[in-house]
Amino acid sequence: MKAVVCRSYGSPDVLKIEEVEKPTVTEDGVLVRVHASSVNPAEWYSMVGLLIARGVNGLFKPKDPRIGADFAGIVEAVGSKVTHLNPGDEVYGGRNGAFAEYVNVVNAVVCKPANVSFEEAAAVPTAAITALQGLRDHGKIQAGQKVLINGAAGGVGTFAVQIAKSFGAEVTGVTSTKNVEMIRSLGADHVIDYTKDDFTQSGQRYDLLFDIAGNRTWKEYKRVLASTANFVIVGAKKGNPIIGPLSHVVKIKLAAIGASQKISFFIAQFTREDLSILRDIIEAGKVKPVVEKVYPLAQVAEAMRHLGTGHARGKLVLKMK
Repeated sequence: MKAVVCRSYGSPDVLKIEEVEKPTVTEDGVLVRVHASSVNPAEWYSMVGLLIARGVNGLFKPKDPRIGADFAGIVEAVGSKVTHLNPGDEVYGGRNGAFAEYVNVVNAVVCKPANVSFEEAAAVPTAAITALQGLRDHGKIQAGQKVLINGAAGGVGTFAVQIAKSFGAEVTGVTSTKNVEMIRSLGADHVIDYTKDDFTQSGQRYDLLFDIAGNRTWKEYKRVLASTANFVIVGAKKGNPIIGPLSHVVKIKLAAIGASQKISFFIAQFTREDLSILRDIIEAGKVKPVVEKVYPLAQVAEAMRHLGTGHARGKLVLKMK
């Protein structure tokens, strides 16, 4: 089968498509023929090889050359212990090595939302689970709260706006001029164009700040946080080659020592339960994946380059065929 592999660290040009052995279904697994996948910052950091991760991933080259996490496709076979899926089911989920024609998945796979395409479904797992777990589990979001989403137009941001609205929050999205109408169309109550207005100077206070852009200092963030607010850091600029977005997290945590607000940073975890929750709210029309562009698998490097600019609108998707 065809699969994208990353056998050395570097720019998107290190990504190659090779013929590799097709996985076999395990007794507790589900073999999926992948129709589409999508790119995420996690793949970017795996590709460039952050120094902090090389002790685990491989000091000079990746120990595991497989790359990609999100997938949507059709079940080809199920293991003897699998009871929740059958061959022919349309599914989506997460599994390392998803930039490939087939994956064998043990846990994080469920029936995909019936009202979206494979390409749209493939845009969901990593970004939407990050938004859901960040808002619900770490942000403790409640109906009626004022929620600010900094970096609202990217993959996680577009889901965060919609998921926060589904919880009954009053949502403000921060984005650039070209994305203002898109964020408003996703249900945001207020949209701040950062090229024209500085949200940290608005005088408004928020109960929850969901920060994807990672482009401000603690002193600036604090101006807009209520005294008991939850501040959830999801991402940051890609500049630091040693620890990536963790450099932003460390700076904020150190500067905020003694603050009354709760500051959280987390890495999302794929769960069957949350994939099912997302499927249900997508089918209910409360959330819709935003896909900027679908690339053929052969253009995986181009997709990663676009992701690396930090200006993707919604998600970038790879189509296997």
